[in-house]
Amino acid sequence: MKIAIGHTRWATHGVASNENAHPHFDSENSLALVHNGIIENFDEIKNFLINKKKIFLSETDSEVLAHLIAYNYKKDIIKALKSSLDIIKGSYAIAFIHKDFPKRIILASKDSPMAIGFTENKKEIIISSDPNSFVGRNLHVLFLQNDELGFIENNEIFIFNKNLKKIAKQAEKVNCKNISFSKNNFEHYMLKEIYEQPFTIQKTILGRISKNSQNCYFEEHTIDIDFLNRFKNIKLIACGTSYHASLLASYLFEDISKIETRAYIGSEMRFQNILNIKESLIIAISQSGETADTILPVKELKKNGATVLSIINKSNSTLSRESDYSLYLKAGPEFSVCSTKAFTSQISLLLLLAIHFEKLKNNNKSNSDYLIKNLLKVPNEIKKLLKRAEEIKKLSIKYAKYENFYFLGKNLMYVTAVEAALKLKEISYINATAYPAGEMKHGPLALVNGNLPIVAFMANDKTYDKMYSNVIEAKTRGSPILAIAKKKDKDIEKIADDVFYIDDSIDETAIFSSSVFGQLFAYYIAKERNTDIDQPRNLAKSVTVE
Repeated sequence: MKIAIGHTRWATHGVASNENAHPHFDSENSLALVHNGIIENFDEIKNFLINKKKIFLSETDSEVLAHLIAYNYKKDIIKALKSSLDIIKGSYAIAFIHKDFPKRIILASKDSPMAIGFTENKKEIIISSDPNSFVGRNLHVLFLQNDELGFIENNEIFIFNKNLKKIAKQAEKVNCKNISFSKNNFEHYMLKEIYEQPFTIQKTILGRISKNSQNCYFEEHTIDIDFLNRFKNIKLIACGTSYHASLLASYLFEDISKIETRAYIGSEMRFQNILNIKESLIIAISQSGETADTILPVKELKKNGATVLSIINKSNSTLSRESDYSLYLKAGPEFSVCSTKAFTSQISLLLLLAIHFEKLKNNNKSNSDYLIKNLLKVPNEIKKLLKRAEEIKKLSIKYAKYENFYFLGKNLMYVTAVEAALKLKEISYINATAYPAGEMKHGPLALVNGNLPIVAFMANDKTYDKMYSNVIEAKTRGSPILAIAKKKDKDIEKIADDVFYIDDSIDETAIFSSSVFGQLFAYYIAKERNTDIDQPRNLAKSVTVE
């Protein structure tokens, strides 16, 4: 059996350089180690080991693990690993090889995902911090839980608990053989995934709505009135683009379902005193299901009796295993770091949940049926918008010269503006800041001038008149104005330099076409500026560290 380890780590300690690249070695080159996660007390351990004459070659926290395990090794490598991990504070998924065990890869995991995929006969065994790396293969998969460790040797997998007692783990079957990495003749994965959205939104909602639109179905879960009555409010947890989906959901749940709702950023929620946890339905949202900043607060909430419903794009994920219930987007793999189709699938499913909750609470068929009818129109509305991509491309080329943008909106369109601004930041490296339009006069207006374009998301009937006034305030101070509006609102041409019209639709679904505009606008600006669109600098698709 041939063995090898390698790792491309998102830089947390030290610049991207050969010295900081994995694997890391101990001073005697007796072992080589790769590590995903963060060692919080690495400075303390490093100073101890330097005093023991150990020589460090990198700036990383990971290197201390290689030296520490080698320092503790006394002919029993598993005990050396265990005694080393007892000292460590932080998160880790570790794989290493040692010269005394040339046919063995040794593993450990805590608060950082580790999956072991293997073929039927175990002639091939793959270790990964993200099951997405198994795409294109048909494998059985084991997942290491917190404080578990083990090794792979001679086509066998051995797992131990924290007391070093051997344990048997049940493998899951993951069939990704028919999933490919092809761009299907698109220049970038991001563009391909933008164009997949009419289909992926259909996959998310169809099959969850009865033919007569009278009922909603959510896999095998019984989300009925008895389920809903257990909770007084909803708390959503997410990060990045998924957090923006949760912000939209907070508006939708309160407006449609009349349920008190709050959205939390996962990395902040862990340090907040969350009240009345047992009375709250926790909805955790993550495209990958491996986002550490979402998973860690979920674990804490579960310890305190929370009920967790997760919304994920991937099955067999850490978040799905930590949750009481899971709903899947069915959007298929998303390879571009910049999330597009997962976002619109998330808001599709969250809107459907809001409609379903309203049905359960009020049995008000007229309003919920009306909302479902409009939700079912969304895929076709996006198809029509995608046919106008050249219009968006021309606008993008015009605005690509600017280094700073304000993105404005109100209500649902404020969150849409926040997500669109993030897309532009991620892939074009332009400073784009989103504000609720009414907040402009409370400070941000001081920066408005002829070199700061305003992208105004105005496709919201409830707030259109107020948005119009806010845009005039920016226009009178010299800002170029690009407005996204509904076709019926032609008066915006009086003040905007450029207008992109989307189909007339209800406020709750206008967010979809407006979001897709934002995605294409960012894409074509990034293309004009010749940036790395699918792999933007400093970013990773699945952020598995805090």
